[in-house]
Amino acid sequence: MAFVEDLEKPAVRDTTGATLAGFRNAEDLIIPDVKDVVEESVSGHHPHGSDPVSDRTMVLNMGPQHPSTHGVLRLVLEIDGETVVSLAPDIGYLHTGIEKTCEAKFYQQVVPMTDRIDYLCPMTNNLAYALAVEKLLQLEIPERAQYLRVLFNELTRIQSHLVWLGTHAMDIGALTVFLYCFREREQLLRIFEAVSGQRMMTSYIRVGGLALEPPLDIYKQIRTFLKDFPSKIEEYEGLLNSNPIWMARLKGVGYLSAADAIALGVTGPPLRASGVDFDVRRDMPYSGYEKFQFNVPTSTVGDVWARYIVRMQEFRESVKICLQALDGLPEGRITADAPKIVLPDREQMKTQMESLIHHFKIVTEGFQVPAGEATSSVEAPHGMMNYYVVSDGTAKPYRVHMRNPGFATLQALETMCKGKLLADVVAVIGSIDIVLGEIDR
Repeated sequence: MAFVEDLEKPAVRDTTGATLAGFRNAEDLIIPDVKDVVEESVSGHHPHGSDPVSDRTMVLNMGPQHPSTHGVLRLVLEIDGETVVSLAPDIGYLHTGIEKTCEAKFYQQVVPMTDRIDYLCPMTNNLAYALAVEKLLQLEIPERAQYLRVLFNELTRIQSHLVWLGTHAMDIGALTVFLYCFREREQLLRIFEAVSGQRMMTSYIRVGGLALEPPLDIYKQIRTFLKDFPSKIEEYEGLLNSNPIWMARLKGVGYLSAADAIALGVTGPPLRASGVDFDVRRDMPYSGYEKFQFNVPTSTVGDVWARYIVRMQEFRESVKICLQALDGLPEGRITADAPKIVLPDREQMKTQMESLIHHFKIVTEGFQVPAGEATSSVEAPHGMMNYYVVSDGTAKPYRVHMRNPGFATLQALETMCKGKLLADVVAVIGSIDIVLGEIDR
């Protein structure tokens, strides 16, 4: 039906009798400050050229206050009935300026900033930043710290995937799965709290190693979780895999070819679900990942269902990696032997004057990093995460740039949704698992 009333018809009135005189043409229905976003996105895809609204289509705002956009994301959709004609993401509502703020912080003060980028995998952000700075400092990280980094990064991956599965299932209408996923996530958050003192923003992985030695009883808790979790994965699959509504909403929806995924910079599970066998942990190993045996789940189907299956298999692979890390955990230090960079042990600081001086100078003045630039790449739960750090030789970074996977994956949203139903947009957003904290920064 026509979207715009004929200008010669009387003004539309609501039930109270108030005249909606302003809504007489399509342009008045578009918020002025984002009109250019709509026109630019629609003009290149619609046969009517630069006219964003024809007699058969309408422009619809989805978000930023929409629960299924998984954050303050606004989508400007042009729809023909229930079919998506074009789609343009409008981001920036969660912009924090973290990259610029890093330039005013000491190197060690940047670590808590990284927690708040992708807030579902803070330890992965910690690690990516620490690896880049450690390259500039040429620090050698002890093997025990490397194993613990791998262990907690894989637990973080499980925790992040649990949030993805629970919210994705709830978007489709499977509320029970959401409750079950957060039941297991709570166990992991308690483990993180026992290790670092914080449930989410842990700041646990530091430049030079780890913040603290894990409590002795934490390994038993982790093993208990890893022993029980495979049965929980089967429980999730038992609720979903044969559910006719779940299958109908996921299969054949949101197709993304391997060529499009590569061209658009997609990484992580969405890339592997499109048939591209690439994982940074295996192909560009870091933190000793080359010592661990694990498979990289892939699929050639490329739809929402394939992304679901890939992540469910990643649950199992992360459990395998965690068990290997626990079984092979070596003895030794958890920090590099660099007293002018790494904070000393608390007991040493209280009893040794030299340690107290190092502690005081690191906290008040920071530590200088040789001039240069370095990059690091890690496999985050959502895809490939890169950090680029530039040093000018002072105690504060000259530049810190994060290449987060969600920003690149989001631009593939239109490719996956075009020609599909409006309801499918919700399923596709859930399948790419975006976090607006890393997209806006």
